[in-house]
Amino acid sequence: MGFFSKIKEGLRKTRENVSASIQGMLHSFTKIDDELFEELEELLVMGDVGVSTAGRICEECRQRVKQEGVKDPERIFGLLKEVTADLLRGGEALQLNTRPSIILVIGVNGVGKTTTIGKLAARFKQEGKKVVIAAADTFRAAAVEQLEVWAQRSGGDLIQQGEGSDPASVVFDSISAAKARGADVVICDTAGRLHNKKNLMDELAKINRVIDRELPGADKEVLLVLDAATGQNAVNQAREFKNFVDVTGIVLTKLDGTAKGGVVLAIRESLDIPVKFIGVGEQIDDLQPFNADEFAEALFAR
Repeated sequence: MGFFSKIKEGLRKTRENVSASIQGMLHSFTKIDDELFEELEELLVMGDVGVSTAGRICEECRQRVKQEGVKDPERIFGLLKEVTADLLRGGEALQLNTRPSIILVIGVNGVGKTTTIGKLAARFKQEGKKVVIAAADTFRAAAVEQLEVWAQRSGGDLIQQGEGSDPASVVFDSISAAKARGADVVICDTAGRLHNKKNLMDELAKINRVIDRELPGADKEVLLVLDAATGQNAVNQAREFKNFVDVTGIVLTKLDGTAKGGVVLAIRESLDIPVKFIGVGEQIDDLQPFNADEFAEALFAR
């Protein structure tokens, strides 16, 4: 299955929920008026786009209708695709130019964090890069066991310590190993305990101090993994993490299993955090780099 086909299939449930409803609504109108835009906004909100984001999209569509002199209601579907792509575009690419570079992977338990790390490692290995994986979620034994499996599958080097070890110490060992082995990327797992914000904040601050001390000037991405199936809860999680961590990008998992893919728009617009990867399946190559135009095309495919 090709790149676009994977995304299109992954967004099938969302498209059936959002796009099909909008097409049906537009088909029922003979002219473009306020009632049409009110219904459009309501359908977008129902598709987990979020109230403020739906309002912004509709306002932008209104402006383009005026500018372009659009009369046919069904042409709004194409405008919607353009506006969506414009809203999502920018900042999608990872900035990993130093050797080694660092990726901190954060997120609550259960969102697919460990799987994401394994798939990222596999992607980098396919690009010919040497990868070190830091098992810095030392409070959950299952996390290390899962990472071991993914490290074997992806060919990454796993660095771990005993259960309950200091996460920053694991990151230190991983950076040392990366330097010694000439690795290109260090991917760090972290604990997912959002309910205890102070502990998590202190832990991440300590990890960041180790990184800054051991790799001054290194490129660093902080990727927040969110489960698309949680809809607006994903937006709330992103907001909480953003309050105390400098999140550089979002990885949105499980898009293939949910009709709530519209949450991508809410995250991008309300939090101004770029989406960098989307998960559209269970296979090792089903973590796809985010492309705004491809996403909009797949979301609003007829």
